[in-house]
Amino acid sequence: MLRHSATMIHALRRVVSPVLAISALSLIVCAQAPRGAGLRAALDSIQANNIQADIEFIACDEMGGRDTPSNGQRIAARFISSRLKRMGIAPGTPNGYLHTYQLICRDLNLEGTSAQVIKAGRTIDFTFGTDYSFNSSGIATKTTSGNVAFCGEVEAKELAGLDLVGKWALCEDNGMRGPDRREAAKKAGAIGVLLAPGSKLTVERMAGRIRSDAASAQRPGVQFPEKRTQERDNMPYVTVAGPTLDRLLTLADPDLKPGARPPVGSDLGVVFTDTRKENGVDGMVDVENVCGLWSGTDPELSKEVIIISAHYDHVGTSADGKVFNGADDNGSGTTGLLQLAEALTVHGPMRRSVMLIWVSGEEKGLLGSRAWCTADTLPEGHRAVCNLNIDMIGRNAPDKLLITPTQQRKKDYNGLTKLAESLSALEGFPTLGSADQYWTRSDQVNFASYMKIPVAFLFSDVHEDYHKATDDPDKIDYDKIRRVTRLVLRMIDGLQTDTLDLSAD
Repeated sequence: MLRHSATMIHALRRVVSPVLAISALSLIVCAQAPRGAGLRAALDSIQANNIQADIEFIACDEMGGRDTPSNGQRIAARFISSRLKRMGIAPGTPNGYLHTYQLICRDLNLEGTSAQVIKAGRTIDFTFGTDYSFNSSGIATKTTSGNVAFCGEVEAKELAGLDLVGKWALCEDNGMRGPDRREAAKKAGAIGVLLAPGSKLTVERMAGRIRSDAASAQRPGVQFPEKRTQERDNMPYVTVAGPTLDRLLTLADPDLKPGARPPVGSDLGVVFTDTRKENGVDGMVDVENVCGLWSGTDPELSKEVIIISAHYDHVGTSADGKVFNGADDNGSGTTGLLQLAEALTVHGPMRRSVMLIWVSGEEKGLLGSRAWCTADTLPEGHRAVCNLNIDMIGRNAPDKLLITPTQQRKKDYNGLTKLAESLSALEGFPTLGSADQYWTRSDQVNFASYMKIPVAFLFSDVHEDYHKATDDPDKIDYDKIRRVTRLVLRMIDGLQTDTLDLSAD
């Protein structure tokens, strides 16, 4: 074959210029390249040192924690979009790389916010941020008042079966998810939930959560405009400190021994009143997702779009000036997606199109992915076929990687998970653990719910620096991000078959 090629070049030199002859040779060599060479070159282009360089910028103090919204987040969006432009990846929207959506901005009026417990004319006032708190999603002007019923550490089914009509459900933390606890209390007729420390949450950790939630609530919050009425009608959810619980129980029964608890379901005979006031709507704010489209080459299959997503926001800066850099959450996914973009340009176009999306507002309730999924954002004639989401992929054991949905989520389990399971060992992840408990906590759930497409979520699990100011670049396993990114690229390559079957069978 090489001798034949040399003969062809010799003949070309007699009739065309040397430059054209060399170009012809290049075409012949490319045509003879072994199948899969593009994938190997693309995999090799994903480098840990490049990821580190990007993460040290994305997660630096000067970015201020990339809160939604913030100036640091806007800078991050422009950094990502400029990189996509330099790579030659097309804008993902008709208006460019930035998909802009609007949110209502609001914040808490601390002077008008209070809580107190009353029994027989005796009143105990609680201090927001020390004795109790609620998070920013609970900001609304409303007062909720009623008797308190002790519910202890009961499970959801038992909680839902109690008679809590018109009462606050005072629960101790047993590890139950907040939404599940709220829903069970609502079924029992409760007007609100008071969550105190329990066997799964120590007094010290609850105190930290109260401080964090209070700081979050005092920063301007954001929400979808249509959710305002709905959230004002939501059942209030209040976290109370360990000493606050003790004061409340002592007021209810002065003879109760330290550490003892009333019977589950019993009315404590005290009235708890929660008053909240917001400063009002401070207008609308523009927030941005970043989108890039790597168009496919097949006349038909290129209309089928594989969506790869990662959120690029974090939780910002605390009231006392601590920057939450979010190097792992989700600087790791953000920079992994940037390396994936560069690898695609090395590989060259595939048969199907790939949409890369960096979403904002994940930390505020998966807002950016919801905005994108509910907008008409794909090019005309194109349709999404699946979504692979990556979040927090840079910490914990080098061989630890989780995925959802697994076979335990039978109605959601799909071919994306099967594909990941078949390829993960090639990148040093012998088995994929379950992230099913995080199914609703990252952006893939919106792609599943709103776009009705198969999804998968790759995740390395939480760690001691999760949502703390210590989630910094010096703690990141950059080689792990490299290998997860390579796995994602292998999965995209595996999705280029003639017929795409993402069923679980």
